[in-house]
Amino acid sequence: MKRLIYQVYTGKKSKLYDHCTASVKAYADRISVDYIVQTIPKMMIKPDVFATNRSKESYEKYGGFLPIYEKENALDYFDRYDQICIIDADIWVRPETPNIFLELDNFGGTTEFAGVVERMAPILPWYKQKLVGYTRMQYSNLKDVNWEWTHENGALFYNMGLMLMDKKITKYLNGQSGKEFIQRPEFKDFVDGQGAWKWSTDQTLLNYWVKKENMVQTYLNWKWNALYTAIPNDKIKEAYFVHFFLKDKLPNNGENVQELMEIVQ
Repeated sequence: MKRLIYQVYTGKKSKLYDHCTASVKAYADRISVDYIVQTIPKMMIKPDVFATNRSKESYEKYGGFLPIYEKENALDYFDRYDQICIIDADIWVRPETPNIFLELDNFGGTTEFAGVVERMAPILPWYKQKLVGYTRMQYSNLKDVNWEWTHENGALFYNMGLMLMDKKITKYLNGQSGKEFIQRPEFKDFVDGQGAWKWSTDQTLLNYWVKKENMVQTYLNWKWNALYTAIPNDKIKEAYFVHFFLKDKLPNNGENVQELMEIVQ
């Protein structure tokens, strides 16, 4: 069984990202899986300049392409690996964390995709309220899949900062590369940032894909993608992966790494 942990760390350097990616590299070494960090853009997905709703600053400063879709380059590695875990560069892994790939053995090893559902985590009231509005904007127009809506929690979706996939997922790529997959006509509105997707990352597109294809899914425990500041500090200390996903809520925008580590440890 060949396994890979994949990260993307392009653009401006950050003390927080340096610290987090180093923790992921150490984790990969400890559980004996391969590790790749992509530091140079490869996908270079461009919005349609004649149709895009995205602000020019979201892509022009990157040479006209959207770095938010670079993670999907990992899909091209399924010709060499059986299982791949994609981890955002702002996720810190706690030392002695268990082997996440063992989660794919659940349910007889039939899982194709696994991730953490945000509303299933012990999130704070302010964030729960935010999720209702966020999911209404992102998913209410996508009516050809079941988002399992509730009045209290909004739609059921994965935080795609952490994605765990088995090679069986490749049957939904239909022989396409990661770049060809993102450039499918049915995803064009996501890439162009139409309507409420103006500021969306790859998260909405991927959630729609997983749901539309009715993949065999596993809901991972929230500890595998604990959203810092959205989860109580006493709970965050139980997490395996801590996701510093809102930089504006971090001390010094996350550059005071020592202070952050004192809080989470």
